[in-house]
Parts: sequence; C-alpha cells; structure tokens
Amino acid sequence: MDQHIKKVYVPMTETAFYILLCLREPNHGYGIVQTVEKLTEGTIRLAPGTMYGSLSKMEKDGVIRFIREEDKRKIYQITDLGEEVLALEIKRIERLYKIAKGETK
Repeated sequence: MDQHIKKVYVPMTETAFYILLCLREPNHGYGIVQTVEKLTEGTIRLAPGTMYGSLSKMEKDGVIRFIREEDKRKIYQITDLGEEVLALEIKRIERLYKIAKGETK
C-alpha cells in the first residue's frame, strides 16, 4: 500500500469509514446516506456536499471505483486497495477499544 494512501486514510474520518463500509456492496451516494443513517440509528447523516466530495476524492485515490450508472445515479464499489485501508482502520479501532476496556497485554 502506498504510504500516501496510508497517511491520508489511517486514521480515517467517520465519513470515509462509512463510505468504504457501505461500498462493500455496489451503491450510489444517496443509498450510502440512507444506509449510514440506518446503521447509526439516525445519529449520523452524511451531508450531500461531504458525500459527493468524498466519493470523488476516494475514486481518484483508487479506494473505490465507478462501476456503472443506473437511473442517472453513479454506482460505486470498494476496490482491493479500499478493502486494505478499511481493514487497517478496523484493526486500529479494535485496538483502541481493547485499550479503553483495559484489555491490553
């Protein structure tokens, strides 16, 4: 993994985390917004500007890719690089959680 990508995405913003998590299955921007709202029981609502700016940046960085258009909506999916980045972030979050719970070795 490129050090630039690692530096930019780990640790990652909640927006980036939820986008990558949601794009394990093909989805479009509004679909991601709806999924995140459902996953977080309404506590997180991604704003359109943030969402579409993030999608554009993430596509340029190669962590997601455009796969097709449906009803004028761009459908994206996580790439192998995106999966690597997401796995690193999940591992980081798990480590933080263990430390917070006093489960360090």
